[in-house]
Amino acid sequence: MLEIKDPVGLSSRIMAAVRAIETQRPDRLFEDPLAALLAGDEIIAEVIPTVKEYENRGTPFVATRTRFFDDFLMSVAHQKRQVIILGAGMDTRAFRLSWHPDTHLYEVDQPEVLQFKESLLENSQALCHRHSLSIDLKQPWSDLLIAQGYQIDIPSVWLLEGVFYYLSENEVHDLLKTITNLSAPTSCLGADLINTKPILQQSDGGLSKYWRYGCEEPETLFATYGWKASVVQPGDEQAHFGRHTYKYPPRDVPDVARVFFVTALKE
Repeated sequence: MLEIKDPVGLSSRIMAAVRAIETQRPDRLFEDPLAALLAGDEIIAEVIPTVKEYENRGTPFVATRTRFFDDFLMSVAHQKRQVIILGAGMDTRAFRLSWHPDTHLYEVDQPEVLQFKESLLENSQALCHRHSLSIDLKQPWSDLLIAQGYQIDIPSVWLLEGVFYYLSENEVHDLLKTITNLSAPTSCLGADLINTKPILQQSDGGLSKYWRYGCEEPETLFATYGWKASVVQPGDEQAHFGRHTYKYPPRDVPDVARVFFVTALKE
């Protein structure tokens, strides 16, 4: 069986494990019937204690983030037929959301990640036209996307879930330049970011040791490239879903580790 050796790539299976656990809850925020297959029993068992800990704190981050961006995609995708998920990992939205049948969804990630994923999903039927692009985002990938049928003159929807954390500042700006150059006016984008505080607090354990980029003002970051961004934090009215009961202090309170959910429109 294929394996994912890169630790950041492997994190996608951990996220799938959290989604699998969420799917078993009677009060689940979404249903992901493929998550358990992609995660595997061993990883699911390993993350159960951590998931319970975060739930007890009132911070079920992965479940909240997944539902938030599910809702974002469904709110815009019926007007736009091109969806690009960068750093797609074990994302299964192509298989579980109610897409317009003409939708083309492009998943972009490292070859070993998508090869592992394809080996498990070969008998699963996507609910849209799904395209798998095996390439590292740090390499030029625009031509590959266009070669797969992406149309640069048609508005699109972009999703970057758990991507920016792991990039350098220069890589973040390069990625945003590329996305902007590929996006027609009225294109939409969803992404999550952290501020710099979690990076300063990172320890030698867990995925946080690979975090490299934080941003205090996502609105300004995206405005630089012509995107009008709306920003919320998990626990805000638009992003708690009755489960994320922890509410972050107001953004003008300093020295707080923060997570941001961003939705943006290209002007």
